Amino acid sequence: MRTALVYHEDMTAARLLWEDPECEIERPERLTAALRRLQQGGLEQRCLQLAPREASEAELGLVHSPEYVSLLRGTQALDTQELRALSGQYDAVYFHPSTFHCARLAVGAALQLVDAVLMGAVHNGLALVRPPGHHSQRAAANGFCVFNNVAIAARHAQQKHGLQRILIVDWDVHHGQGIQYIFEDDPSVLYFSWHRYEHGRFWPYLRESDADAVGQGKGRGFTVNLPWNQVGMGNADYLAAFLHVLLPVAFEFDPELVLVSAGFDSAIGDPEGQMQATPECFGHLTQLLQVLAGGRVCAVLEGGYHLESLSQSVCMVVRALLGDPVPPLSGPMEPHRSALESIQSVRAAQAPHWTSLQQQGSAPTPRPGTCSADGRTSLVLPGGPTFKAAEAQASAVLSSLLGQLHLHPTPPVRTAVALTVPDAALGLPPAVLHQEGSAPQEETRAWARLHEALAQDTAFTALGKVLHLLKGILDGQVSSGVATTPAAAAMLDVALRCSLSHRAQRVLCVAVGQLDRPPDLANDGRTLWLDIRGKEAAALSPFHVSMPLPGRSGGGGPRAEGLELRCCPPCRQREHS
Repeated sequence: MRTALVYHEDMTAARLLWEDPECEIERPERLTAALRRLQQGGLEQRCLQLAPREASEAELGLVHSPEYVSLLRGTQALDTQELRALSGQYDAVYFHPSTFHCARLAVGAALQLVDAVLMGAVHNGLALVRPPGHHSQRAAANGFCVFNNVAIAARHAQQKHGLQRILIVDWDVHHGQGIQYIFEDDPSVLYFSWHRYEHGRFWPYLRESDADAVGQGKGRGFTVNLPWNQVGMGNADYLAAFLHVLLPVAFEFDPELVLVSAGFDSAIGDPEGQMQATPECFGHLTQLLQVLAGGRVCAVLEGGYHLESLSQSVCMVVRALLGDPVPPLSGPMEPHRSALESIQSVRAAQAPHWTSLQQQGSAPTPRPGTCSADGRTSLVLPGGPTFKAAEAQASAVLSSLLGQLHLHPTPPVRTAVALTVPDAALGLPPAVLHQEGSAPQEETRAWARLHEALAQDTAFTALGKVLHLLKGILDGQVSSGVATTPAAAAMLDVALRCSLSHRAQRVLCVAVGQLDRPPDLANDGRTLWLDIRGKEAAALSPFHVSMPLPGRSGGGGPRAEGLELRCCPPCRQREHS
C-alpha cells in the first residue's frame, strides 16, 4: 500500500482528572473524531494500518534526559493530587496515570511510521497520536507535550537509517520551541515553523520565535521561523509562505525525509489559532511537500482542538498522501499585508544562508517608504519594487497556482503506452494499459504534413498512436502515457502543437539530450521549453531555459554549482528568474 496509518486506542486513555480551562481542550475525542471521519470517508481502509509499539527508554533518550524519563515513569504510581501538583510545575501540562504509556505509544507510532517509509514498506503516512510533542524539551513537558515525538523520530532516522538531511515542517499554530531547541545547532535538520506570534504577545511568548532566530553555530540558517503577527491568516497566506520561503529553501536543502508536525489548530474554527485556512489547504500543502525527498513524507499529529475542523483537515492530508485529488481552494487568494511583511522579514533573515532567497546579491530587507494617496504606507525593497507591487506579484502567483488546483476526477487509466517496439523490450508492469488504438487516418495525415520524416510508414504509424494517446490524456481518460517513436524531434513538435490546439492552455516540454526546440514554435508564453543537455545552448526567448549537465558546460571541469539555469537577457531585464 502507498500510505500507512498508525493509531492505537490506548492513546485515548489519558485525560484531565481535574478542572483546568487551559488544558481541557486536549482530550481523547481529538483522536476518535479524526479516526471516525477517516473511516466514514473510506480512507482508513485504503491505508496500511500499523499498531504502534511503546518506544523504548533508550529511544526516548535520543532526545530526553534519563532523569526526565525516570520522572515520567514514576507518574504511573501517583494519585490525582500528586499528579496535579507535578503538572503545576510545568506550563500548560496535565499528567494522568496512563500518560507514560500513551506518550511512549505516541513516540513509537512516529518511529514505526519512519521505519515503514524508509524501509520501503509504504511511500508515506500519518501517525494519529496524542499527547502531541513539539513543545516538549530535553527535561521538561510543555504545552500538552510529554515526549518530543517528531524530534525523536528525526534522531532515529539519522541513527538507524543513516540519513544526513531531514526537513521538519511544523504547521501547528504554536511555535514548536522544543524542536527548535533540540536542533538549533544541527545543520543536518532543517526546521521550519509558522506560528501565531503577534509580536511576542501569544503563547509561548518567546523572543526566539521571531524571524531573526535562525539557529546557533553550525546550525545558523537551519531554523526558519515565520511569525504570524495577526489572526485570520488563510489559504493564500499559507500558500505564499510555502512558495516564497519554505519550498525555495527546502529544494536547496534537498532533504532525504520530510517530517510534518501536523497541528491543525492553524485551521479555520480552532479557538487557539483563530485562523481561516480551510481543511482543503492542508491537502494542497501536503501535495507540495510530496515533491521533496522522493515523496517520503511522515506526518505526525500535533495540535488541533476544533473536532470538526481537525477531522476534516486530517482527511485532506490522508487523501493527498494517498494520491487522490484534493478539492479546490475557496475564498480570496490575496495574502494579507501582515503575512507578506512576515514573509519578507523571514527572507531577509535567511538570505545570508540560502542562495535561493538572495535577490541580486542582497537580502530583500523592507525599509519604510512613502504614504500613498490611499493612506497605505509602501515598503520598499532594495533594488526592487515597492511592497505594494510585491504584494500584487504574490497575489498573481497565488491566483495562477489556484488555477492549477482544480478538482479533477481520477482518470480510469493511470498509465498507457503507445509502442512501436515489442513490449518485452521495455519490461513494462502488467498494470500498464497497452494501447492498440490509433488516431483516424485523415487526422494523422494532416499532422504528418508538417514534417517529411513523419510521412514514412513506421513514423506515420507511430504518429497515429501518439495522437490517440494524447487525446486520451487531454480528454481525462488517461492520467499519463509513454510512447516509443522514431523521428523524435518531429513527433514532439506535433505533440506540442496538437496539445495547444486541443484546449491545453500551457505546455511544459522537458527535452533531455540533443533535441532542439522547434524554431518556429511561437514565443507567446503558452509553451515553456526546458532543455537538459550536455552543453550550453543559447536561450532565444524567456520561454526557453537551457540547463547544461554538470561537467559539460563548455570547457574545463565540473562547475562547483552543478546545474546552471540560463535565462535570456530580456528575461533577466524583467526580473523574472
